[in-house]
Amino acid sequence: MKAFVALSLFVAVASAGVLPPIQQRLPLVPVMPLEELEGRITNGELAKAGQFPYQVGLSLVFGNQGAWCGGTLISDRWILTAAHCTDGADGVTVYLGAIDIKDDHEKGQQRIYTSKSNIIVHEHWDPNTLSNDISLIKLPVVIEFNDRIQPAALPKMDGHYSTYEGDMVWASGWGKDSDAATSVSPLLRYIEVPVMKLSTCKTYYLGMVTEKMICISSKGGKSTCNGDSGGPLVYKHDGVNTVIGATSFGIALGCEKGWPGVFTRVTSYLDWIAEKSGVVNK
Repeated sequence: MKAFVALSLFVAVASAGVLPPIQQRLPLVPVMPLEELEGRITNGELAKAGQFPYQVGLSLVFGNQGAWCGGTLISDRWILTAAHCTDGADGVTVYLGAIDIKDDHEKGQQRIYTSKSNIIVHEHWDPNTLSNDISLIKLPVVIEFNDRIQPAALPKMDGHYSTYEGDMVWASGWGKDSDAATSVSPLLRYIEVPVMKLSTCKTYYLGMVTEKMICISSKGGKSTCNGDSGGPLVYKHDGVNTVIGATSFGIALGCEKGWPGVFTRVTSYLDWIAEKSGVVNK
């Protein structure tokens, strides 16, 4: 179960196993071992049908255990998510067009299973440093788009990429809706928050945050939480939903504590995505 090694991260249906001891890092406030980093939407709004048509849910299987993550539909065959979600998974059921993941008969919801052979984890993913926390899932069939199922656009591959610092962006998922919650939310939720300066984010997670990551401010307790891992961070402009991040990590002290949420920066991996999937926005 590689997905859980050194990580409690954002997967909400957690492994029952005990995490191995990890070398401690030195954050700004208390000394905190890496296994206390948590995958983390709290204090968000309930989504409406079709509001986030690119959002997918991932029910992952690891032997006889399971985990829940999010992802972003980027074409009619491909999903973008986090490596820490899929590493070691035996298979995954993909939820498309869903708001209520407990409603088997929800209008517009589709569920598609795919095996581990269709999961591509970044070859340089490192669970010890959380670097290159990105993966792709290929669907076994072509998806037909409708008002509830639409892909998000990748940033244009032109070599000139915004940092998005100060821009308002959207994060969504079925993660815990409060620190007191004991499981993922059955209903899709979202937050609209500003992108934080990377230099500021680095002061919270000393030695952890790199240029290949992007951070959101979680002032007011609005943040991603357990179960949101791998899910989309999207910049909405002129009617276009551009995925700029995949939910990676936060702090295990709690999703409502005000620490930044950290995402894999999609612009840093456009070449990799194009090479593995053929999906590119020119």
